[in-house]
Amino acid sequence: MKTQTSQRRLVLVGGGHVHVQVLRSLVMQPRPDVHVTVVVDRPVAVYSGMIPGHVAGRYSAWDVSIDVLPLARRAGAAVVLAAATRLDAERREVQVAGGRPPVAYDICSINIGSTVSDLTVPGVREHAVPTRPIYALDGRIEARVQAMGDRGVAVVVVGAGAAGVELAFAMHARLKDRPHTVTLVSETDPRVGGGSGGPKRVKAGLARRGIGLKVGARVASVESDGVVLTSGERVDGDVVLWATGPAAHAFGRDSGLPVDDRGFIRTLPTLEVVDHPGVFAAGDCAVLDQGPVVPRAGVYAVRSGPVLTHNLLVAESPEMRVPFRPQSTFLALLNTCDGRAIGTLGGWAGEGRWLGALKHWIDVGFMKKFQVLDADGVPAPEFDAGMPPMADEMVCGGCAAKLADAPLRRALRALPPPPADPDVVAGVDAKDDVAVLRHGGGLLVQTVDAFPAFTDDPWLVGRVAAVNALNDVYAKGAVPRFALAVVEVPERHGARVLGEALAGVRAELDAAGVSLVGGHTTVGDGLKVGLSITGVPDGDRPLWPTRGARDGDVLLLTRPLGTGVLLHADMAGRATGPQVQALHAHLCTSNRAAVEALAGFDIHAATDVTGFGLARHLQTLLADDAVGGTLRLADLPLLSGVADLLVAGERSTFHEQNRVVGAALDVAPQLRRDPVVEVLFDPQTAGGMLVAVPASVADDALAALRAAGCENSAVVGVVGPSTGGWRVRVEP
Repeated sequence: MKTQTSQRRLVLVGGGHVHVQVLRSLVMQPRPDVHVTVVVDRPVAVYSGMIPGHVAGRYSAWDVSIDVLPLARRAGAAVVLAAATRLDAERREVQVAGGRPPVAYDICSINIGSTVSDLTVPGVREHAVPTRPIYALDGRIEARVQAMGDRGVAVVVVGAGAAGVELAFAMHARLKDRPHTVTLVSETDPRVGGGSGGPKRVKAGLARRGIGLKVGARVASVESDGVVLTSGERVDGDVVLWATGPAAHAFGRDSGLPVDDRGFIRTLPTLEVVDHPGVFAAGDCAVLDQGPVVPRAGVYAVRSGPVLTHNLLVAESPEMRVPFRPQSTFLALLNTCDGRAIGTLGGWAGEGRWLGALKHWIDVGFMKKFQVLDADGVPAPEFDAGMPPMADEMVCGGCAAKLADAPLRRALRALPPPPADPDVVAGVDAKDDVAVLRHGGGLLVQTVDAFPAFTDDPWLVGRVAAVNALNDVYAKGAVPRFALAVVEVPERHGARVLGEALAGVRAELDAAGVSLVGGHTTVGDGLKVGLSITGVPDGDRPLWPTRGARDGDVLLLTRPLGTGVLLHADMAGRATGPQVQALHAHLCTSNRAAVEALAGFDIHAATDVTGFGLARHLQTLLADDAVGGTLRLADLPLLSGVADLLVAGERSTFHEQNRVVGAALDVAPQLRRDPVVEVLFDPQTAGGMLVAVPASVADDALAALRAAGCENSAVVGVVGPSTGGWRVRVEP
């Protein structure tokens, strides 16, 4: 994680239609003088303009999604996968959920969209499906429809703005193959523009499809089987869609920013927040102060993108900023979900397949500008066309940055034997990840572990470094008690980076009951975090040996593999946001629960799987050269996306050094061309445990692991006699 001395800190809160344009601009024209951090609670943004087509079944989930994370990686931006809760303008920082420290900024921009109005109407939260959050809309609709079984489905759409009208058409198309009714309920005629012609065309289109329209109707409450109007009339509905128009999120008001009477953030024409220099807002969360009143349509968010990009990245002073001048009219295209569309422009209204084709062309063309990966997770040629080539590949961090096993052993062999010390139970000569020492009539377990940053998020790096170091102690069945930290930080913003990294370290240590008692700092090229952990045995339970797997033992793996390939793909913008989000959750989970689950079992050998990869760690687990471990490839649990990335050729930069050479690895002939075999050499950061147990207790041990929350635990192989010199055999 290198920080240049002249960088301004730009923080983008949210990944909406405007901010993705800022990121694309950075891909096309990198700005080394600006360090960008994107704060998003979900890595995938959904394009509202294509949601009706998705609900109707024309577009897939990928078609309507922009994965912000690979886009940000290609732009050289850091990503914080957590919800922003508040902006503190006085301290110039964004507060973030999840126990994280605030994210400091020199310039901040807010593009968080909107929510739905009138959610306080009785029964809405319990029984209706609001159109926001938009990413959950299709799934919630499908759950309601599936709950009806084979029966007919009655749908009520509340609100006749553009969103409600399109959803009524979409639900009719979605349910075309089963009995259904769709009723659109609104206080007014359809609000679609086009003078009197627009509403007329909408009404005619609804009538042709048999979609009911109740105008002048206000919903008093929503119940499990429909809505009750203020007139007392009931409208039956198994699925009630709440499309009552936009409402502001609480973020602006909670941050003390100037908002209008509806809670939308007030901005100047330059999109800078009123009376808040250096803070900008755009899209549906913002409103121009004393400017033209415009509808909350995606077209305005899209059109404001170049203005915001210029004012954030190009304008070196306030005098250079340009105003956003929204057009007075725009072409609106309503998807009727049958290949046609209704178009309005000013007082004109039209309808036809050509308008449907035009809408499809516009929407798909817009999305391709931001979809770094295609539907299969492969870099999309459409995105890369015309883009500058990526920079040289970065060297992986985390446990992938270990020195290879062979040179490490050569260096250790070159040292003279250590002086005899009766208090050293297991030292350097034990070739283990921990030392075991006698002290005060008992034993101490000590380890030290360190690695360079694997991502541009100091808090996450610090937390994962703590997890990784704690796991060395957990692998002995011991209890960690105390920690010392050694942290190298860049000179620029060193105090901030150190504070965030140590906050991440403390987040993990505090939860584990481990005291951080001191440490040391240095200044260098980037962030590196190391910890020394001191632990003690768990009561009278003996420490688990690293070596000792015997003939007849069963091999258990407590957590999935693939962190090395995923971290490498993430650095290059080739991993999807959901994959990385799941990866981060994995990295922040220690092996403590697994150790507690296995406490009552006879453990012949145990190790955590880290930078040397599964195959090498299995070799260290074996009692002697007479036994070997057989792994079943199909039983190895993998993190999401790992198999596809391996097939695509993705490898950590330190992958090759982990290969088991010569006759030590025996791969079944039918697997020798299978790229998934490569996961055996993938360097793991904060990996799970590989444990050898007697066959008689394997099933019970596995059940205990899964009951403790290690749901991906699996029996992955057995230990048996080794013939022909192999130590690890791989079978289908």
